[in-house]
Parts: sequence; structure tokens; C-alpha cells
Amino acid sequence: MNEEITLKLTSDEVSMIVDALEVDLEGYIESAKEAQSTGNRAETKTFNDAATRIQTLMAKLQELVPEE
Repeated sequence: MNEEITLKLTSDEVSMIVDALEVDLEGYIESAKEAQSTGNRAETKTFNDAATRIQTLMAKLQELVPEE
């Protein structure tokens, strides 16, 4: 499942993906906080792990987008 793929995207398309990931990240962070407040450790870990993976992907993609 970790097979590399090659995509051709414009910088605008990459920016759109980064923006969508930011929104997704906010949702996972909020969900992790809610899970933590209810004492659900398993969900807290799952949401935090997902947030970390999203942050890593966002960082890789942001390197491809020229600063405006």
C-alpha cells in the first residue's frame, strides 16, 4: 500500500489539497480533544496519529507550492 505514484498537478491544485488537508486536520485535532475529555484513550491515540500523518503530508506538499 505504500507504493509510490507520480502525479502531475498544478501549484493551484496542490494548494487546494493543502487547504482541504488543513480543514481535515482541524477535525482530527478537535476529535482528539473530545476523546481525551471523555477519557477514551484509544480514540485519542487514533485521532492524534491521523493528525500527525496529515501534518506530515501537508509539509511535503507545502514544499511544492511557491510562496505568494
